[in-house]
Order: sequence, then structure tokens, then C-alpha cells
Amino acid sequence: MTQSNLNAGLQVVIGLGQSGLSAVEFLVKQGFDVAVTDGGESPALANKLPKAVTMREFGGISESLLLKASRIVISPGISLRQPAVAKAITAGINVVSDIQLFHEALNDWETQVPVVAITGSNAKSTVTTLVGEMAKNAGVRVGVGGNIGIPALNLLQDKNIQLAVLELSSFQLETVTDLNAQVATVLNMSPDHLDRHGDMLGYHQAKHRIFQGAKSVVVNREDGLTAPLLLKGVKQISIGSSAPKSSFGDEIVEYGLITEADGQTFLARSMDGTCEKLLNTATLKIKGQHNYLNALSALALGELANLPMESMLNTLKDFAGLPHRCQYIASKDGIDYFNDSKGTNIGSTMAAIKGLGESYMATNKSAKLLLILGGQAKGQNFAEVVPLINQFVNKLLFMGEDADLIYEQLKSAGLSNQVVCHQVGSLDKAIEKSTSLTASSLSQVKAVLLSPACASFDQFSGYEERGDKFVKLVQSL
Repeated sequence: MTQSNLNAGLQVVIGLGQSGLSAVEFLVKQGFDVAVTDGGESPALANKLPKAVTMREFGGISESLLLKASRIVISPGISLRQPAVAKAITAGINVVSDIQLFHEALNDWETQVPVVAITGSNAKSTVTTLVGEMAKNAGVRVGVGGNIGIPALNLLQDKNIQLAVLELSSFQLETVTDLNAQVATVLNMSPDHLDRHGDMLGYHQAKHRIFQGAKSVVVNREDGLTAPLLLKGVKQISIGSSAPKSSFGDEIVEYGLITEADGQTFLARSMDGTCEKLLNTATLKIKGQHNYLNALSALALGELANLPMESMLNTLKDFAGLPHRCQYIASKDGIDYFNDSKGTNIGSTMAAIKGLGESYMATNKSAKLLLILGGQAKGQNFAEVVPLINQFVNKLLFMGEDADLIYEQLKSAGLSNQVVCHQVGSLDKAIEKSTSLTASSLSQVKAVLLSPACASFDQFSGYEERGDKFVKLVQSL
């Protein structure tokens, strides 16, 4: 039975962002009656709606419109607990995301297109981009989309697509059923979006919907929360920072890091008694152990998607990283500046601190970082960041709405008195203060890192605007 027969009747799309607009356009092309509702008075994309969509209710999510729906397509930014949505769910109305529409549409194609599905608390975009680039390098016609910026439904416009690589958020996954990906992964798990999911269990359950129907999976052997539950007979590859194990008599594949006595580190793969060094990390443009784990994840995903190893390794050598993700900006007066504005949770920021800190200390044992933190804390507890700050940071600047809260949590958790702290309020003031703090020839700071561990909506439209402003401020020094 086609999805048209299953869901005949009014389709109501909630939220008119990029994914919402793509869902409206897709449903109209499928011949559905479509309505749209949005909390904003004048959604920016309203003028792009198809003329066939005459039912448009803005300025609040319309409960009466939702209760008329045969099916509701909800945008990632709208919570299932929103009162009108919750009432519709109670009334038995099916609520799905654009990812569910994508999956159902792809299933109806005569030629099956494999899907690589990627989620995690951090590094989703980097790994998704890497796998997409690896496929292109191998001559595969690939579509890359989802949470990364291009709505998944837009990928269906290319009828000759051979592989789909999707970055998926917990918000998108909480309304997805039986994605049936060729390969799926949860890269890592750390507290995030607890204000939306309630607790880590709710967050974990949303993320792990990615494994439903998966043919193969990649797991992080050093993060037990990334392994799927109760999946039997599904091929697994593990990744981790430890050296990959090698044992005869099985087909278990592991990716990991091998560090030689002289300090050289290699990406490596083992299977059935053989361990192979693949690439010296010194040849990579991306730095830090967290980025090496990203590279290993991409290799494992690519292997399960049948991409050739040579193409994948060539891609890794050329990959310089993504904007706003521990992105090197410039060196000013001997100080390097890094934009990690995409670091919107403590897990991401911890990875950035550790990756950069270890890189600088490898050549200068006394080297330290100046860290800029703050914004909207999203209910996180910052205590677990303290050990890394005490080890790698000696100047700490707080900005944004929850600056005082974050400082108090860090102090209560044992922040070292050797870490000099300042409340600066804004990003402009943070850059101004950082230049004065690093001007002394006695300063141990070798790099300034913007990795706020917070959402940016208190002062910016998103992490991109925050990062772009940081780049402009640094370049104007």
C-alpha cells in the first residue's frame, strides 16, 4: 500500500523553516491537500509556499487545524509536548518528521538507494560531510542532507542518486520509525537538549531510533551509550582511540589509533588477525584526537557503504574541516584563534579543549588555552568540564545569559585557582579582554578558543552568526 493510501486526507505541516517548506512542496507534488501552521506572525519563507496551499495559520500553532489532519508533519524545532501537538497525538493523529516522508518515498523507488544515517551529540556534520566527500571521490552519485542544512526531501529531486548520507538530530529521530538504513551510527553521547527530552534516557531513546531496521552499524567502543540494544545478526564495526584489536577466527572489524614509540600516530584497521596502519595523522589537515575519531568513524561508515579504501584515504588527506567546528582562523601576535561556535554542548567543548590542548602541549609543555564560554546553558551541568579546564586552560572568559550560573558550577566542581576568570558579557568584550590578557610576554596562552558549550540564542540568531562575528573580530585585530 502506498503512503498516499495510508495517509489520504489533510496533511498539516507545523513550522515553516527549510525542512517545513520542503515537506510542503513534497506533499503538494504528491497530490495531497496541505495546510501549514507556524508560531511566527510572518514566517520568512511564507512567500515561497505553493499557491495550492491556501490553509495557512500563523501567529501560533493552530490546534483546530491540527485536529483536522490525517497526518501531521512536524519540524525539528517544535516539541511533541507543545500543547496543540500533544492534543493531536492524544486524538490519535499520526505525527512524523520530514525524515519519515523521505524514508517512505525512497522505499517506493524501483531502485533501492542505500542510506547512511548519522547521529550523535557531537561531530555529526563533520562525519556526514566526510562520508559524502568520500563517496564523491569514489565516483558515487551521492546526496548529503538532513540536519546538515539541505532538507532530506530535496535529495529526492535527483532520481539518479546512488547513495544518501543523512545527518539526523534527536528532534528528527523522535518521530521516525524503521528507517532501515544501510548503515547507522550514534557517534557519541553526552548530555544535550535535556530541556527538550527531559533526561538522558529520553535523549538516548530518541537517538537510538536511528538503529531501527539498520543492516549494519558503527559503534564507539569507548562510549557504551552508542551501541544499539537487542540488534542480533547485524554487522558491526567499532571505532575508538585505542589500538584496534586483531584476532584470528572471526570477522570483527575495528578501527583505532596506533601511536609509535617516536610519537607518530596512525589511523589503523584490524580484522581476522591482521592490523594495518592506514594513514599517518601528521598528513591530516584536521588536528586533535576528536578529529582523528571523526576520521575513523567516516572510514568505518564508508566501508559498510562499500566505498573503496583508497578514495576514502585520499579524501581524508584533503579535508580541512568545517566552519565553526574547531576551525583555525588566524594567528595574531603569536596567538592562534579557533572558532568552535558549533560547540553548543559540554561534550563538544570538552573534545575541543582536549584536542587543541594536547596538540599545543605536545610541542610546549607549558602551553595553555584561553577559553571563551557561555550563552544559554540548556540545563547542562558544567562540572565534568573542570578537569580538562584545569589541565589545559589558564584564562577563562564568560559571556551570555547563563555566565554566572556556569561560573558557579565550575567553582563548585573544583575549578583551579590557577585559572584566571573574567565575566565579559559579550563576544566583543571577550576578544577585547583576550588581547589584553595575552599581550604579556609571560603569558602561557598559545591559542584562544571560542567553544561556548551553550546555545547562542540569547545574543545571536544561531551558532553561525556567533562564529561569523568571532571571525570578523579576530580578523580586525
